[in-house]
Amino acid sequence: MSETGLPNFDRTLQLTNTWLNEIGQAIGPDSQRQYHALRSVLFALRDRLTVEEAFHLSAQLPMLVRGVYWEGYRPVHKPEPFRSRQEFLDKVSETLDPANPVDPEDAARAVLAVLARNVPDGEVRHVKQMVPAEIRDLFPAGE
Repeated sequence: MSETGLPNFDRTLQLTNTWLNEIGQAIGPDSQRQYHALRSVLFALRDRLTVEEAFHLSAQLPMLVRGVYWEGYRPVHKPEPFRSRQEFLDKVSETLDPANPVDPEDAARAVLAVLARNVPDGEVRHVKQMVPAEIRDLFPAGE
């Protein structure tokens, strides 16, 4: 049975819920925490990538997640210069929901693992090449 009556919308809702559930396996079942983790990590990652690479990654995201990914994006001064793991995690923390706290490293690891499982390997490799080694280490081992 269709939720929206539009197959493309139904598919993106299904994929987005799958991604959120996968994030929830790492950070818990609260859907608000899952959403804020996904949003915050995607924002931090997007802002660390070149504009061109940010667009390449977005093409691999479910349509609904792609909309979240681009929310508030301004390509001026991109990529942002943060280089350390802590600077990346601080960036993640900026947009996490203080009412539903989640450790920024747990959020980053959960979301990056979902990306590694659901985005084509070649694109994940490109993204990892664009970020410093300290941030790359937040991706699952062997990815």
